[in-house]
Amino acid sequence: MPKRIAVGMSGGVDSCAAVILLLEQGYEVGGVTLCLHGSPASPDIEDARRAAAALGIPHTVLDLRDTFRRQVMEPFGAAYAAGETPNPCIRCNRTIKFGAMLDWALENGYDAIATGHYARVEQSGDRYVVRKAADAAKDQSYVLYSLTQHQLAHTLLPLGDRFKPDLRKLVEERGLSLSRKSDSQDICFVPDGDYVGFLNRELGIVGQDGAFLDPDGAVIGTHRGVIAYTVGQRKGLGVAFGEPRFVIAKDAAANTVTLGRNEDTFAPALLADEVNWMAVPHLSNPTAVRVKTRYSQKEMDAVVYPLEDGRIRVQFAEPLRAITPGQAVVLYQGDTVLGGGRILSPLYD
Repeated sequence: MPKRIAVGMSGGVDSCAAVILLLEQGYEVGGVTLCLHGSPASPDIEDARRAAAALGIPHTVLDLRDTFRRQVMEPFGAAYAAGETPNPCIRCNRTIKFGAMLDWALENGYDAIATGHYARVEQSGDRYVVRKAADAAKDQSYVLYSLTQHQLAHTLLPLGDRFKPDLRKLVEERGLSLSRKSDSQDICFVPDGDYVGFLNRELGIVGQDGAFLDPDGAVIGTHRGVIAYTVGQRKGLGVAFGEPRFVIAKDAAANTVTLGRNEDTFAPALLADEVNWMAVPHLSNPTAVRVKTRYSQKEMDAVVYPLEDGRIRVQFAEPLRAITPGQAVVLYQGDTVLGGGRILSPLYD
């Protein structure tokens, strides 16, 4: 059983509650705050530093800005430039929070790491698995599907069976003012939600005007760059058509954005690659699952078909709207994450 735990402290309620719970369970705890962008003296880092001092634990600020830019921000930009809509939190979890931070912790005498994610890590036979959190409204198992067995074997998630109101109270009882701090909603390095502005300013990725196409390939207008649109989008197209039009596809190589009616946004299946199997070492046969293709989406019934090249085909019980290349498809059996992958494309046959 691990005894010395490095807890990733973001300066928010959840990670602070994780520290308190682990201390109450008798662990030796150290706080680690990751500086991923901006200044090492940011308000969140200072909040984490003060919380660690109030709780009587050592605190380290780990400057991973270069690693984060290389491992998360630049791939995020490259994916947008390729016509995808990526989820950088998934990549950050695998390469940074449960990657670089875990490496640092093991090198510095810690047995494991812990974070304030709402999910559970459990051992099932000879596999480590992620299971959904007790608090369904806060469950974050979707963004943890890509973690490796090594990472899971050295991870504790103390909030998995807890509920947010109780955790706020727990932090408040320790006299910490951050108990009233609101949850962050946006991608951490794009706090204003302006992805196009971020791509322009920080990564030098600028969209070029191109053609809006209808489903038959006819030009029906001009767009301001494929990076400005995502599959399923209706508002903000910049062109009026007299009836609602939705983005149904993007082609970065041709610099085109295809628009259609709402019914054109539905597809019966998808293709995914970069598959990570978690509850099983691999999958050999078609398997019934429940799936999500976006973090906030409700699960739906599907069958996953493993392909010889390592990719998967996921066939839905009913056609699904706005299947978006670059997002993740996560496969569940009950409350357990079976695995998941990166969406390559919707499939229509």
